[in-house]
Amino acid sequence: MKPVPHATSLRRAPVQRRSAERLTRILDACADLLDEVGYDALSTRAVALRAGVPIGSVYRFFGNKRAMVDALAQRNLDIYTERVTHRLQETGSGAGWRVAMDAVLDEYLAMKRTAPGFSLVDFGNQIPVGTRDAEPNTRVADRLTDMLSAYLDRAPDEDLRRIFLIAVEAADTLVQLAFRLDPAGDERVIEETRELLRAYLSRSLDRTGPGDASRH
Repeated sequence: MKPVPHATSLRRAPVQRRSAERLTRILDACADLLDEVGYDALSTRAVALRAGVPIGSVYRFFGNKRAMVDALAQRNLDIYTERVTHRLQETGSGAGWRVAMDAVLDEYLAMKRTAPGFSLVDFGNQIPVGTRDAEPNTRVADRLTDMLSAYLDRAPDEDLRRIFLIAVEAADTLVQLAFRLDPAGDERVIEETRELLRAYLSRSLDRTGPGDASRH
């Protein structure tokens, strides 16, 4: 089952499995409808109908559609973290930071291309549609710092958080450009993004020295 968003994004956290499954259906329906009708036309009633639950079940978890979409964004971040973690477990800790950063970017691009509703919601920085908010990128950078610090053999200190925040902000802007130029993501812009991230991160992460087998 897909992860349940953190309790702070919900009116009431699900306690029983049946309730968690209902919440999952609601968020899945929300994601599908975002792709079909967009954020402005999204309604809690339409989500309830698509999910096959009473409207009261939606309001048990969410006060309005904004809260529901925020929970979807949080779930996206949880799923993204799981995907990157799985990739890193497959590669092993000796693969080096460049392999780790490729996993971070590749899994983001994969969700951008395939996850329902992701193109509008992302990790929360485009709701309402068209706005840009720094908080979600800070949340992503903090999550990456906590997740990758042990892999990189670095302390999750403020320096590493700042480095990842700058990288996330830069990648976010360039990936948005890639998908404006091409609905599937302009590959040339994506490769330039990858090279830019490697050049920037090498100044700090190459200092980790011993485990970086991928240096080239």
